[in-house]
Amino acid sequence: MTSRKPDERLARNSRLRLVRPRALATARRAVTTRRTRPAPRPPEGTPPRAELARQARHVLADAVRIARWAAVERGAVAAPSGPSAPSAQERAAAALDLTPGQIRAGWDRARLAGLVELHGDTARPGWRLHAWDRDDSAVLRGWVALFDAWSLVHPAPEGVEPSAVAEVVEALPQVLSLLQLSQGPVLVPALLDLLGQRVEELREERCEVPGAEQAPEAPATAANSADDDADGDADGGIDGLPALLDWALEGLAAVGALTLDPGAEGRHATLTPLGNWAVWVKLEQICVAAQSPAGNIEQSAEDMLRGCARLTPGPARAEYRAWLAARTLSSAVTELLTVARGEDALLRGLAFEALRVVGAPAEAEVRATVAEPSLRPYALLWLAEYEGADPDDAQEVLTREESTWLWVDTAAAVADHGQTELLVRHLDSAVQGTVPALLDEIRAVGHPRTVQVLVALAAAHPDPALAKAVRRAAFQVHTGGA
Repeated sequence: MTSRKPDERLARNSRLRLVRPRALATARRAVTTRRTRPAPRPPEGTPPRAELARQARHVLADAVRIARWAAVERGAVAAPSGPSAPSAQERAAAALDLTPGQIRAGWDRARLAGLVELHGDTARPGWRLHAWDRDDSAVLRGWVALFDAWSLVHPAPEGVEPSAVAEVVEALPQVLSLLQLSQGPVLVPALLDLLGQRVEELREERCEVPGAEQAPEAPATAANSADDDADGDADGGIDGLPALLDWALEGLAAVGALTLDPGAEGRHATLTPLGNWAVWVKLEQICVAAQSPAGNIEQSAEDMLRGCARLTPGPARAEYRAWLAARTLSSAVTELLTVARGEDALLRGLAFEALRVVGAPAEAEVRATVAEPSLRPYALLWLAEYEGADPDDAQEVLTREESTWLWVDTAAAVADHGQTELLVRHLDSAVQGTVPALLDEIRAVGHPRTVQVLVALAAAHPDPALAKAVRRAAFQVHTGGA
């Protein structure tokens, strides 16, 4: 009887199943200890999600009609915000029986709700538009995105300092929390008192004091100062605050978050069921983060991602949202990409998961990372999904070399954080048909963790012939041999 050489036996018996790579899922399974938390229940009296979604569809009905018109009129899809805006608005107004003002407002809402997505000078239908009639979760997420952007929907009063507008936007969550806790109408003067207190707190936190250079001007403007003080007292100590509160309440009413009514005792505001649910969701996100072992909402991006690594994708996304809500998006995106450039492959994958939650504001910075070899596969997958590709099909945008690089990077995450059997099972996600072909292409892509991954795989695999071949490949990479 003749015996086959180990390499021949390896090639014959080590066929790999050709399955779509699920790199991030494999990497996430590397962390086996998971903290579970019961799904929170919304406040009593909150309508079912189907009813909330119906209300959200009603609020965004014009935006959906405009987005669908633009999707059909491919030549005009970017026009409502581009150079040819007037003519496109006229065509849309005639086709949809809306005024040009309604077209402009609806187009802005469609953009903010993710019904259309801008890519340079071109706009494309967003994935939420495709799912609008069948996916209540997509509808509610779209409406929440509009709710978050209420200050962009309703222009601020003219003649008001941008810093004052920013203070009111920053302070308004406290007002919304009061409305949510009150479970009913609240008089506008009570909201004004709370808003004024919160703005003062924010100013104290920033330790704002008048500059020394302002002191010499005080005597020359004493009369004006006296007038200003009188106005300030009338407004609760902060000039123009009543007008800014009116602007904020009207903006929130415009997106369907609350109603404003005259009332016998004076004008009052009441959260709609949608607004009440949205405020509860925001508070719950903060609570989820605050209850995490690392206190993720206050942590750096790296520590936050490490804390989320032990969570399943749903709770992890809730933590990403809460962490992002506590920061400016530009600084958060920069911090996440800095972590992605580090040595920990698991955090690299999780950083791009968090960037998926950011969405459109992260596009430009993610697109810029395509030129970086270590981030290119992740960035290409992110962009493919952002542009509407199904996550299961997004892998098709990668070349074979990029898929192999991602396979090694994911294997590094598993080797660093997981169990040996997971590394063995990770073989199933390779695009190559045999182990020898996989080893040849792994050596060619030049991943910096190639040697460590191959050594760990050789130590973990139960097949002696395969383990020997993998060890030999690791040695050849280490020594630079063929």
